[in-house]
Amino acid sequence: MSRKLTLADIADTRAYEREREAFRQHVMALKQRRRVHVGPLITLLFENRDTMRFQIQEMARVERLVTDEAIEEELAVYNPMIPERGQLCATLFVELTSDEQVREWLPKLVGLEQAVQFRLPDGEVVACQVDPQHASQLTREEVTAAVHWVTFTFTAAQVAAFAAGTRLEITHPAYRESVELAPATMGELIADLTA
Repeated sequence: MSRKLTLADIADTRAYEREREAFRQHVMALKQRRRVHVGPLITLLFENRDTMRFQIQEMARVERLVTDEAIEEELAVYNPMIPERGQLCATLFVELTSDEQVREWLPKLVGLEQAVQFRLPDGEVVACQVDPQHASQLTREEVTAAVHWVTFTFTAAQVAAFAAGTRLEITHPAYRESVELAPATMGELIADLTA
């Protein structure tokens, strides 16, 4: 069964308003477990069906999208970020808080979206993939974007190794950082990989 969202999964405006506060609280707690800070400037938020449904519902609410066609467009944009079995999908944020930081770091971090990987306990690496169309829209030769979408695809053996503990690494020449995943995050990501 596909995990992708369909039109039937997206509530109309009035129905969403009735569930919004409880759903928002659920997704905020979920995002807390699925957010990984890698060094001082970069955060990855590992997306799933609920985080993407929330994104679409909020876009529809703010932009007043009420037609099936408008919702289908949002589904086409966000469904690729819902991982299938054996996959992890993440939104990568370069978290810069001043114009000075933006001018300093975005030129330094060109190619960042190609330099993210998981290091499994046996030393094997699972590197991220970036959709070519997405990459062409968000990265130029002289500066990168502050937000990227990345996907990791695991073999069955790599999924088994992942469960034994793993590190998330950024190997960019201007930003080399690594972090061990917290148990709550590991639980979330193992569910994505195996469900």
